[in-house]
Amino acid sequence: MDKMGSVAKQVLALVLWIGVCLAAGFIGGLYTESSVSTWYVSLRKPDFNPPNWVFAPVWTTLYTLMGIAAWLVWRKGWKNTSVKTALIVFGVQLVLNTAWSIIFFGLRMPGAAFFELIALWIAIVATIALFFRLSILAGALLVPYILWVSFAAVLNYLVWRLNP
Repeated sequence: MDKMGSVAKQVLALVLWIGVCLAAGFIGGLYTESSVSTWYVSLRKPDFNPPNWVFAPVWTTLYTLMGIAAWLVWRKGWKNTSVKTALIVFGVQLVLNTAWSIIFFGLRMPGAAFFELIALWIAIVATIALFFRLSILAGALLVPYILWVSFAAVLNYLVWRLNP
């Protein structure tokens, strides 16, 4: 394959990885949208809860960083067992990420969502560890994600406790 074909393949792969991550966010957003202006508004929240408009740009940025990180790992070669393992764990955390929105907003179950979020947090930490072994940049790109999910866990817990 010539150099231009190789570059085109890399760009396409990057766009696909970012697209997969954004699609996960879009799916979760479908469940969020139906509750954010109704049920969620009625909940008591901690004083430091960000305004609703903050969430979409933050998540769009995080999903984009996740896609870039996955692409960096994928570039190491799918035949590499470490790459396969890292990307499988990445896929698990992406599914858990989407599932949280379904549980919290779709099913309106903050308690169950909090426990699911613990599983998500563990999966993200595992993903970061596996990504760092393959690409320092890929692992570093996921640090804002784990920080935001840690903050989200605090919010989720407090919403759950404030709304028995």
